[in-house]
Amino acid sequence: MANRTDPAAKSIRGTNPQNLVEKILRSKIYQNTYWKEQCFGLTAETLVDKAMELDHLGGTHGGNRKPTPFMCLVMKMLQIQPEKEIVIEFIKNEDYKYVRVLGAFYLRLTGTDVDVYRYLEPLYNDYRKLRRQLADGCFSLTHVDEVIDELLTKDYSCDIALPRVKKRWNLESTGSLPARKSALEDDFEEEEEKEDVEPINDALEDEIHEKNYYRGRSPARERNKDRRRDSHRHRDRDYDRDRDYDRDYDRDWGRGRERDRDRDRDRDRDRGRDRDRDRDRYRLRDDKEYSRDRDREREGRERERRDRDHHGRRRSHSRSRSRSKDREDGEYRKRNARSSASPRRRDGAEDRDEPKRKKEKKEKKEGGAGEEDPEIAEWNRIRASLGLAPLK
Repeated sequence: MANRTDPAAKSIRGTNPQNLVEKILRSKIYQNTYWKEQCFGLTAETLVDKAMELDHLGGTHGGNRKPTPFMCLVMKMLQIQPEKEIVIEFIKNEDYKYVRVLGAFYLRLTGTDVDVYRYLEPLYNDYRKLRRQLADGCFSLTHVDEVIDELLTKDYSCDIALPRVKKRWNLESTGSLPARKSALEDDFEEEEEKEDVEPINDALEDEIHEKNYYRGRSPARERNKDRRRDSHRHRDRDYDRDRDYDRDYDRDWGRGRERDRDRDRDRDRDRGRDRDRDRDRYRLRDDKEYSRDRDREREGRERERRDRDHHGRRRSHSRSRSRSKDREDGEYRKRNARSSASPRRRDGAEDRDEPKRKKEKKEKKEGGAGEEDPEIAEWNRIRASLGLAPLK
């Protein structure tokens, strides 16, 4: 229930607002401790307090791609869908820069093309510093105008694919947007007015000089005045040229700095991608080696079992063969002994067996004499049951 979108929320770009965040990142946000503890039960009013506590921005970081609190609050805004006036107040807030960036990021995800250009372009004049957490967990320094430029010109920011917006010149051609007015336009107009007035002043000064010269003024004094006037004019022109040069240098330096930053960002991304690819390759190789060793061990056990069964069958077969052979040899010897016995040996055997037969006859005779009468035996049993002595 805590992860469901507000039933009163409207669909954005034909889908659930939370679906603007990829499923993997969405599931990581739902499992995050900050989301469960700090974002539970937040409303549009209480969300401002959590946004004021932010001290950095970013997408995900670390090996398990843990989402930042900034990304959790963006997800919460997509879930409760605050009103447009509240989001605009976030953007116009000048006291808390992370609140302003949070509102700008949410408007970039959910706003129309005209609203995106109308409310985000004025933030180009905000040059305050921001802390940004990178994918490796380290922090880097950035500025508000750089984040706004990334939102307006890039397709990916803070590990979220941004919806596509139309080009500004297309909106200007259809009349949806007025032409962009730069914050330095007033300075440029003042410079142009000053450059237009200077030729008129020079022409007037030349006329006055001509009249005074022909009125009998001293040529030396006039030359000194002209020299001083020229020196002042040259000094002003040199000052303007130096100021233009400094402005161009600052602009070029800022662009070069941005290029270096983009190049470092691309290099870090490529390095992280190569590191992930190497880690996957090593893991795959370890899995293959482990499966190969396991198969080899299984084959060795099966081979030992087959050898053991084979040796056991051979041993039992040899034992049965030796037993049958011994049996056959014994029967053969007995048969040969019976068939090959001499008459003398047979007579000797009969002489040896005769005392046995006599002894058996004697025992039978004694046994027959010792048998008692059945009647006496019956009386003895009765006497034994009565506890009397048996009859003799």
